[in-house]
Amino acid sequence: MSPLAAAFFISILFLLPQLHKVCAASPADGRTIPTRGTCNNTCGTIPVMFPFGTGFGCGHPYFARYVKCNAGTLQFSTGTGIYPVSSIDYPTSTIVVADPFMSTCSSMQNSGSFSLDRTSPFTLTGSNVFVLLGCSTTSPVFDPSEDLCDTGSGSRVCSGLYSCKGVTGIGLPQNAPTSTCCVYDSLMGIGSGYSLDLPKLQCSSYSSIYEFGDEGDPMKWKFGISLQYNDSYYTPACKDCETSGGLCGFSGLDESFSCICRDGVNTTTNCFGHGYTLSGAWEPKIQTKTSIG
Repeated sequence: MSPLAAAFFISILFLLPQLHKVCAASPADGRTIPTRGTCNNTCGTIPVMFPFGTGFGCGHPYFARYVKCNAGTLQFSTGTGIYPVSSIDYPTSTIVVADPFMSTCSSMQNSGSFSLDRTSPFTLTGSNVFVLLGCSTTSPVFDPSEDLCDTGSGSRVCSGLYSCKGVTGIGLPQNAPTSTCCVYDSLMGIGSGYSLDLPKLQCSSYSSIYEFGDEGDPMKWKFGISLQYNDSYYTPACKDCETSGGLCGFSGLDESFSCICRDGVNTTTNCFGHGYTLSGAWEPKIQTKTSIG
């Protein structure tokens, strides 16, 4: 073997272990990619994008107080409890949370209260229809001077829910009179700081419907609480970070912006130059230099 060929062969042998290490450490499916073992772009089956995050230092610090990923479940926290997040619609900046004690057509039970913190970046959307069930006849919601119940289309919603077999779970017979049901109309225009206090309202349960679909079949209604979130926190710096393949986060006592790169490095700008392509597949750039000497 000539000296030139021997030098080339030795350089290839030296490069092979390095290429193996780079390829083995980088997932190519573009799915859940851990960053320092704490930040991912999914939680369970829900895609997680800014301003949300899956761990400490991920996403925006203001939202990290309310939305967390716990054992593969994305959770929303308020003063009245912790609720699973059913879905996030990023184009419309809305999330849907599910109260496990909320009554639905298939299952009704005594519910707790629900509230939104006054300082949170979330507000109720106009698509929510809150229904109070099993209310006392002396409940303040039936005060004629307050006009808190929708007596128009609301009566059809009450009739639909009371036609469900699940109504027996709150001690009422199926197709019971709707005189103990109220479609709570005071939510119009209410944003952060709203509280639904069932003991104060003298009602045993509540339900929230954010989409009716086939309005005549309550089994097809979509139950949950639809919330709008403030999307003004998405800055050019975060967009630049995401374009470079990073995840937007925060660090330090001042919770300043941090771009979290796929190789575990945190920067204050972006992840360009950290060896990843911009194709979305998160595969490494491999630069091969062969020197012959």
